[in-house]
Amino acid sequence: MSDTPVIGVLALQGDVREHLIALASADALARPVRRPEELAEVDGLVIPGGESTTMSKLAVLFGMMEPLRERVRAGMPVYGTCAGMILLAEKILDPRSGQETVGGIDMIVRRNAFGRQNESFEAAVEVAGIDGDPVEGVFIRAPWVESVGAEAEVIAEHGGHIVAVRQRNVLATSFHPELTGDHRVHALFVDMVRAVK
Repeated sequence: MSDTPVIGVLALQGDVREHLIALASADALARPVRRPEELAEVDGLVIPGGESTTMSKLAVLFGMMEPLRERVRAGMPVYGTCAGMILLAEKILDPRSGQETVGGIDMIVRRNAFGRQNESFEAAVEVAGIDGDPVEGVFIRAPWVESVGAEAEVIAEHGGHIVAVRQRNVLATSFHPELTGDHRVHALFVDMVRAVK
């Protein structure tokens, strides 16, 4: 049982329940995280999709922004999907007023790059490090990565755009694997957490 990592899902907004289910399916002990003291108890963290500006403001409001930045700098594994990817970027190309990021990946992201809600789509995505068939990616008002720094590794592209990046213990995808029933991306993240636990 000691090999089972405790992984939190930042539960300020977004598809928290789906991530908790996906993490449990990937053999992690998953729990929602809303406060700094809950963050202190987890081995890794998922930042879900949602609305990145709102999540940024709520993280500040709940006193979570600085503790998040400190844990990421200290090497805690983090996985961000969609809005979570935006929060893990060092720079947003078109930030809303007052929008802050946690950082962790040397990348520049563009918000809502794939279009509005009604332009959402699914696509098969080849992700480096995941064996078997491509991952089914659900893109909902998804960002894409404009550019990455030297330490960031591009692990997936779609339509000529970067949609998944890893930098050391930090992973980010434009798409939502938690909505498909295919938990291989979560399993990859659980392995990342296990490796540093």
